[in-house]
Amino acid sequence: MNKNTACQITGNAVFLFSMSTKYKFRNQERLYFVSFAVVGWIDLFIRNEYKDILLESWKHCQQHKGLEIYGWCIMTSHVHMIIGTHGNKLEDIMRDMKKHTSIALKQAIKDHPGESRREWMLWLMERAGQKNSQNIEFQLWQQDNHPVELFDHKILHQKLDYIHNNPVVAGIVEKPEDYLYSSARNYYGMSGLIDVILADPEVR
Repeated sequence: MNKNTACQITGNAVFLFSMSTKYKFRNQERLYFVSFAVVGWIDLFIRNEYKDILLESWKHCQQHKGLEIYGWCIMTSHVHMIIGTHGNKLEDIMRDMKKHTSIALKQAIKDHPGESRREWMLWLMERAGQKNSQNIEFQLWQQDNHPVELFDHKILHQKLDYIHNNPVVAGIVEKPEDYLYSSARNYYGMSGLIDVILADPEVR
């Protein structure tokens, strides 16, 4: 995907999904809004050490798999991102990222000296894995990413606003740019934790 033209999309947003159709990355030239959550909506990411594992995985995917990140926010139990690719297929990037971080986060939970929730969280994740035939005795992430194709600037910026306002709505911060684990800081001209491709400003 050409980074200079990736967001120069026009036309009406028409979502091609029905209740019986799985969400898919149908067009690798497009940008997608994705959301993925910890099993049982466990508040895993109250610890920055766990959030940083995600960031390191994303940096690897940016450098080696062609992942493009336009927006992101790590909440306590779930993650929102706007992504594209100029390399590997998005479904492959997401699969590999979730697999790697699942293993790394499981180990981090085991090793964290102050993790009072260790036994409870690992038990829930093991239980989820045993119920899912696609996993072997352990599952950290819920199965789906729910990719939504972003057809134009209006939808893109609606999703960006939604992502950046998540910590505000949750009462964590008063302003989006005050939340460290989000791309809002990049869009407000501040230093962010990870490189982000800024979407073109919306023409109002």
